[in-house]
Amino acid sequence: MKRDAYEVLGVSRDADEKAIKKRFRVLARELHPDVNQHDPEAEEKFKEAAEAYEILSDPERRAVYDRYGHEGLDSRGFHSNFGGFGSFGDIFDAFFGGGDPFGAAAGGAVQGGDVMVAVEISLADAATGTNVEVSYEAVDVCPRCHGNQAEPGTPIETCQRCGGAGQLRAVSRTAFGQLVRSQVCDTCGGDGRVPTVPCAECHGRGRTTSTRTLDVDIPAGIADEQRIRLTGRGHAGDRGGPAGDLYVLVRVAEDERFVRDGDDLVAVVNLPAPDAALGTTVTVPTLDGEEDVEIAEGTQPGTVITLRGKGMPSLRTRRRGDQRVLVNVQIPRNLDDAQRQMLERFSQTLTEENLREEPHDESLFGRVRRAFGG
Repeated sequence: MKRDAYEVLGVSRDADEKAIKKRFRVLARELHPDVNQHDPEAEEKFKEAAEAYEILSDPERRAVYDRYGHEGLDSRGFHSNFGGFGSFGDIFDAFFGGGDPFGAAAGGAVQGGDVMVAVEISLADAATGTNVEVSYEAVDVCPRCHGNQAEPGTPIETCQRCGGAGQLRAVSRTAFGQLVRSQVCDTCGGDGRVPTVPCAECHGRGRTTSTRTLDVDIPAGIADEQRIRLTGRGHAGDRGGPAGDLYVLVRVAEDERFVRDGDDLVAVVNLPAPDAALGTTVTVPTLDGEEDVEIAEGTQPGTVITLRGKGMPSLRTRRRGDQRVLVNVQIPRNLDDAQRQMLERFSQTLTEENLREEPHDESLFGRVRRAFGG
């Protein structure tokens, strides 16, 4: 079953045409498989968004859809063609070098598309900052024709199909009156001119694809799923337009020693019940190495010990958070006869004074919540 078109684009049911166009542009740049190469489902998501845009950008289709849904469109003969683009390749041209279907003047500058790559680093690298090398595919201006699409030394003529306008207009009558639709010329791609001899290297597209490799600085304190934006490192613009941006999605691998809570870290130390009762010294891991921690006698399950300044650095202030050590008191299992007899004798010696809660004692749930920032 197809998803709701408004849900796909992430717009309200009363969104106007401008909001719908703006939202689809954002989604198209994020989901296009030539940009979003880390997501194997990017192409299907892109097609879904294109179909939703096609429905909601056309007043007649939208009116039918609002009343009858997808079934109403199918029963009335509305068939998807990617919002008037014609093909998947046409959408690529619209965002990465062809005409702009969203109102840019024919022949005007068009900004290049954005690119996203994902990298994975360790928690230790996230704490200190690191440098990673990323490789990605990007669209460049053809070095042979410099983007004009023509073989060097050959003329470029006015497009006969659109008369140099770069756009094609179609007028249709609907139940809501006369509807004028414009779309980028499928011959010149919105440029208004066509080469007589297409460039041999780019086959007349004016663009080539290349693999770029960059060193990217990852700042200390970065969190999982945060993005770094590198301006102008994305796909090349068209007709003098600026290049898009490169977004580096940082994934911080889980560290079995810690749970991250903002700038704080939480570690768990297992402590046998006798040691919790008698008090002891334990060694706990920190980002700076192992550290000895004193355990007071009578320590209760879920007690939290705070190590100041042993957490993650803040991205804004560089001040480090804390590390909270959660004490997990372990109750012995699989006792042999001698151990059982000793515990039974010990149990008989306990008094109310041994089991009385101190006035300042937290509940077990309170201690656990505090350990995890609650």
